[in-house]
Amino acid sequence: MRRLLDAIYQTSGWLAAFFIFAIAGIVLLQVAANLIDAIAAAVTGEALGLVIPSYADFAGFFLAASSFLALAYTLRSGGHIRVNLFIRHITEARRLWIELWCVAVGAGVSGFFTWFAFSLVLESIEFGDVSPGMVPVPLWIPQGAVTLGLLVLTIAFIDELVTILNGRRPSYRGDAPGGGADR
Repeated sequence: MRRLLDAIYQTSGWLAAFFIFAIAGIVLLQVAANLIDAIAAAVTGEALGLVIPSYADFAGFFLAASSFLALAYTLRSGGHIRVNLFIRHITEARRLWIELWCVAVGAGVSGFFTWFAFSLVLESIEFGDVSPGMVPVPLWIPQGAVTLGLLVLTIAFIDELVTILNGRRPSYRGDAPGGGADR
């Protein structure tokens, strides 16, 4: 089970990275189109009108996908910001209870948002919602990526909760096997 969960978190992280590169790629293509237009206008006196249709919409969709798909991977690697000013000055037993509470609340909140996002996806499918840009994209597609990211985050929180309840150190602490830096 550990291998499967780690593969899910890793895949989610790789998908997030892919969408970051996709943002860079689509913006780079639009910049190149603008540059070609500027050169054509300077040489011939008339721009070609090159444009990547709905590139800003796609960049926004990719940003949402990358942000949410990166959440679980970042949690597991210890990349989320935690307030250690307080935690460093308490006993390990108290720290355990505080972390247990925080991870349980995180699981509950992310679970609620996952449920809400999934219901939004179903609603978008039901009503046939599309984006208002030049390229009408069914909204359930970017909403689905956000929902998937939230689902993986919820699984990661539950995974951390089970880890703490079993008396092991959570992965986001740098001293845990495969864990991140204790920030």
